[in-house]
Amino acid sequence: MGQPVQIGKNVVIGKKVEFGENVIIGHNVIIYDGTRIGNNVIIHDNVVIGKQPMRAKNSALKESKVEPPTIIGDECTIGTNSIIYANARLANGVFVADLATIRERVTIGERTIIGRGVAIENDCTIGDYCKLETNAYITAYSELGNHVFIAPGVVTTNDNYMARSKERFAHFKGVTVKDGGRIGANVTVLPGKVIDEDGAVGAGSVVTKDVEARALVVGNPAKKLRDVPEDQLLKNQ
Repeated sequence: MGQPVQIGKNVVIGKKVEFGENVIIGHNVIIYDGTRIGNNVIIHDNVVIGKQPMRAKNSALKESKVEPPTIIGDECTIGTNSIIYANARLANGVFVADLATIRERVTIGERTIIGRGVAIENDCTIGDYCKLETNAYITAYSELGNHVFIAPGVVTTNDNYMARSKERFAHFKGVTVKDGGRIGANVTVLPGKVIDEDGAVGAGSVVTKDVEARALVVGNPAKKLRDVPEDQLLKNQ
């Protein structure tokens, strides 16, 4: 165990947990076996790190397996009541706000911000310097590039069959948002859709088709309104 580690009251630490230096752990925290935590990490009250996934008896998904331990990079902050599952990997400088959930087999890139109440489902990849704001929902099997912005209340989906018929099992597909993509508040993105580099989606829209690079789309269904202004492109920031 690195030194110093400041530990609050009623903290449960599993076997073979590794800490870097200058780690601060709040009250009522649970850290499961094998978790690796880097230097200068702050873990607030009631956080759970390294939780193994579970399945309902009638779940359509395959039987659970034991996932490898969670890895938390240097200078991360984990907010109160957040849950980070086993086999999640957070790079250096990730900020996780209160009440967020990060599921198994999720990777999150450097300096990305995960907002309050955000849920990132299993098997997702989130890039560097992204910002996911309050109560956004990132569905399983999604991929976000670097410098992606997700506004509050965004919902992404991955099941065209809405839980009916076995055919759906072969077609689960999350969404893809490429580098610099931006999604406005309360947008819904349908399964498998791609928002290309610097693509932007206006608030309240429903994305039923792929969004071209540098296109601004709005409406239900979302249609191109115009190109993203040159001064708004990622390369000019």
